[in-house]
Amino acid sequence: MAKYDLVIIGSGPGGYVAAIRASQWGLKTAVVEKDPFLGGTCLHIGCIPTKVFLHHADIYDYFQRAEEFGFEVKDVKINWPAMLARKERIVKKHALGIAALFKKNKVDSITGWGRIAGPGRVSVEKDGKTTEIETNFTMLASGSDARTLPGVEIDGQTILTNREILALPSIPKSLVIVGAGAVGVEFASIFRTFGTDVTILEALPRIVPLEDEEISPELAKAFQKKGIRIETEAKVSAVKKDAQGATVAFTDKAGKSQSIAAEKVLIAVGRRPLTENIGIEKTKAKLERGFVHTNGYLETDEPRLYAIGDIIAGLPQLAHAASMEGIIAVGRMAGKDVQPFDRKRCPNATYCEPQIGSIGLTEKQAREAGHDVKTGKFPFLANSKATILGMHEGFIKVVAEAKYGEILGVHAIGPLATEIISEAVAALSLEATLDDMAGVIHAHPTVWEAMGDAFNAVRGLAINY
Repeated sequence: MAKYDLVIIGSGPGGYVAAIRASQWGLKTAVVEKDPFLGGTCLHIGCIPTKVFLHHADIYDYFQRAEEFGFEVKDVKINWPAMLARKERIVKKHALGIAALFKKNKVDSITGWGRIAGPGRVSVEKDGKTTEIETNFTMLASGSDARTLPGVEIDGQTILTNREILALPSIPKSLVIVGAGAVGVEFASIFRTFGTDVTILEALPRIVPLEDEEISPELAKAFQKKGIRIETEAKVSAVKKDAQGATVAFTDKAGKSQSIAAEKVLIAVGRRPLTENIGIEKTKAKLERGFVHTNGYLETDEPRLYAIGDIIAGLPQLAHAASMEGIIAVGRMAGKDVQPFDRKRCPNATYCEPQIGSIGLTEKQAREAGHDVKTGKFPFLANSKATILGMHEGFIKVVAEAKYGEILGVHAIGPLATEIISEAVAALSLEATLDDMAGVIHAHPTVWEAMGDAFNAVRGLAINY
């Protein structure tokens, strides 16, 4: 029986990062992966493929607006098969990159279905044969899969999840998206830019409902300007296939029954944890609706059993969250001085157009927590680099504590928002105040310098607006 200090089940952004860091810290580590490739949902289905398409959509959008920038561009055509091929090349390159990193860091990769076999034991099933591995620590990093609605059957051809929509043979003429979280709005951006007639149905009162209350109407305004139809408080009751595609039946916010037909339907209503059939029932770990309960160091109630990523109860289902959770967990195993995972220090990034980047408390959350709140906003309309880019929509909003200037949250929607939020992430992580950030020199002209004006705006001291 092979013996390891740590065996990780799952090679996504949580599992592979944890494995490399564990090896760097002296733990003999193996990763068990059910698929014949490394990288998990993020690399093969989620983060990377969608961002490839979003980048292609950005390029196409510039072609469509070429005259604004002094170019005469005629007969620009979308080569969808070429885009699919480029996506596959990028995914394959980075999957091979993970394999190379494993080899460099002496991490063993084992292909097969991993399960907890008992205390200190993991079984691996492949091709009908089962082997066991002995391990000091075990980590579950099995990830998540798309949810669907009751009574709605995903057929992979007409009614789709984020997995099947990545491999469509052609761009659909019409698309109904059920759900307006990150997945829904990103695919709305992609396909509307490529000419698809897009409708979004969201059950809650606003799109991107996890974001600050002022972000949602700004995105809705931008989407409607692009011709995306948005129905909020829309309760979907049925999705039925027909000869032309599918028809979605829903009740609108006024309580009236409606239906809409489309060539394709994307179900984007969240993700479910993949915790079935991995042996958790043999442990003391607590489950809630399939999610695993852990403490801030990702320890379960079973000694030496850790869990990270999308399967954790109460934590965000984000790739970068999983990566940091893995680093914290293996630091704990290796006896390092690591801080517990802090959700308020974990950024959100949504790559629709305009982009959204945020961290910390929304204004509503800050007020509900009892803070004396003061806010500041700076619009990208007043930022010179945004004007140069031809991307004028959006703003940066800072939520702060009034007396001492503690930064409670930062929320950006606009050009490169997923990149420029990094300054706010560092500021909150280092517990910087408004006065600290007001003294930061921001390079000009950059989109990033809007962050400086936003921090100053809380004190009424923004220069450029």
